[in-house]
Amino acid sequence: MADLRFSRILLKLSGEALAGERQFGISPDIVRTVSREVSEIVKLGVQTTIVVGGGNIFRGMAASEQGMERASADYMGMLATIMNSLAMQDSLEKMGMDTRVMTAISMKEVAEPYIRRRAIRHLEKGRVVICAAGTGNPYFTTDTAAALRAMEVKAKAILKATKVDGVYDKDPVKHPDAVMFDKVTHIEALQRRLRIMDSTALSLAMDNMLPIVVFNLFKKDNIKRVVLGEDVGTIVEGG
Repeated sequence: MADLRFSRILLKLSGEALAGERQFGISPDIVRTVSREVSEIVKLGVQTTIVVGGGNIFRGMAASEQGMERASADYMGMLATIMNSLAMQDSLEKMGMDTRVMTAISMKEVAEPYIRRRAIRHLEKGRVVICAAGTGNPYFTTDTAAALRAMEVKAKAILKATKVDGVYDKDPVKHPDAVMFDKVTHIEALQRRLRIMDSTALSLAMDNMLPIVVFNLFKKDNIKRVVLGEDVGTIVEGG
């Protein structure tokens, strides 16, 4: 086994990342690329849990703002995460990975129910666990679900995959002079309202001393570099 900084991780993927250049749906090329990166760290011995958003298919918050009842909109968003999770499972298994999709909403024909002890057992057996349907409750984001699942399975870190290189003091897409942080504390991220994860997820991570590494998903081998302890992206840790 390689000398790993993080031997058990939770990888948080946004639905938008899986869409790639598309405005909607799932990009097979992106899913294959992510699956290839995940397979590389699994081969190194990293126990891997994945939480995928659903924004490439349906955004509950956006629908709520347009007049849909919030709980109904959020449940629809949870169903979108299941579709993305099944796409990830299919791609990973085509690469020889053993996987399990575990969902917070009962759907026994397509996925296992999420049970914490069973999820940990799957990880110990080298299976990639893909957690779908968020927390199973409306009004909570997949960021919060990621923080919760990471703590439940005793992950050593959350790896937050993004389209930029790390955490900046302002939006680097809109502001060319934006400065990237190498390291920031949870409380600083909350106080400065840095766009890392939502405040509930950040607070959960802070209270449980769980590091978050924010990095660019689209740079080859970045996931592997993070778990090996290289200086990639921004690490969020400490009070």
